Amino acid sequence: MTRSIRVVIVDDSSLMREMLKAIISEEPGIEVVGVARDPYEARDVMKRTNPDVVTLDVEMPRMDGLSFLEKIMTLRPTPVVMVSSLTQEGSEATIRALEIGAVDCVAKPDGSEGHGFEAMAHELVGKIRIAATARLSMRRPKPASSPLQTPRRAGSGTRLIAIGASTGGVERIRDVLAVMPADCPPIVITQHMGPSYVPSFAARLDRISPPSVEVATQGARLVQGKVYIAPGDRHLVIIRDPQGYSCHIQDGPAVSGHRPSVDVLFSSVAKAAGANAVGVILSGMGRDGASGMLAMHDAGAYTIGEQESSCVVYGMPRAAREAGAVAVELPLAQIPAEMLRAFDAIGEHRTRAN
Repeated sequence: MTRSIRVVIVDDSSLMREMLKAIISEEPGIEVVGVARDPYEARDVMKRTNPDVVTLDVEMPRMDGLSFLEKIMTLRPTPVVMVSSLTQEGSEATIRALEIGAVDCVAKPDGSEGHGFEAMAHELVGKIRIAATARLSMRRPKPASSPLQTPRRAGSGTRLIAIGASTGGVERIRDVLAVMPADCPPIVITQHMGPSYVPSFAARLDRISPPSVEVATQGARLVQGKVYIAPGDRHLVIIRDPQGYSCHIQDGPAVSGHRPSVDVLFSSVAKAAGANAVGVILSGMGRDGASGMLAMHDAGAYTIGEQESSCVVYGMPRAAREAGAVAVELPLAQIPAEMLRAFDAIGEHRTRAN
């Protein structure tokens, strides 16, 4: 028999603690082994119960959730699912939490009762199950990195980079963009993320990345030195016309279980850019992106998968590799340079296929 997922709930609201405990405890295979009203209590509860997953509020007395998360990831790496409000301030805090190492986040509804709470609790349970499979390592200070140089061929107006990610992707996308040169080829990204968080995610990346970063909008032209992130709950499609590449934002059903879908983005890039594109699939749960990356690979694009050793969840990269869509697998630290190097080796990538 598989052991139950052991969960500790940390929230300063006694009502929220009890409601979460009641709903989570009803789920088969999940056991609430402790609750805490602040990080100091949580520290003792975690030492005593050794949980598989912690749910963590952002605003709490004595120590805020982000500070406690830093301590968890530095001293006792444990999968954490953040539980935050839907305010703009809360969105910013949630993005920061994902960068620090939280596996995922769930937005609190306005009020703690009714259908909104039930939907949030259902979402939380699903993310607890995913978090329990996450691979975490001890956080260490990262050495300062200077931006890479854009290779000569990468500066061509026909070049394009497409990135897809899900669970664990926020931190990885940040690390990749942090070393991209300011004149890098246009980069388009689909990250599985709720619509309330995407503007804060893009704004934060724009502040800390050499290239400029924005949420993709209908008809936006792709230009060198810019990064375009799919808006939440809508697909990002890239098309090509005589003037170059542009973003098209589409409604419509979820694809591969997601909207926005990495498969939708990658498939459109395969059609629009072919061998002039590089595709990158990073940490994430599920299979989204596998068929789209295969389309890119078959169209002549150079395709890179994140190696299992550096993934939080090796689901999406594994699915892409098993589909025969990945030309090379690399740990995250090597991916940015390889993305740019590929443009100086265009046409050579098939020799590096699996």
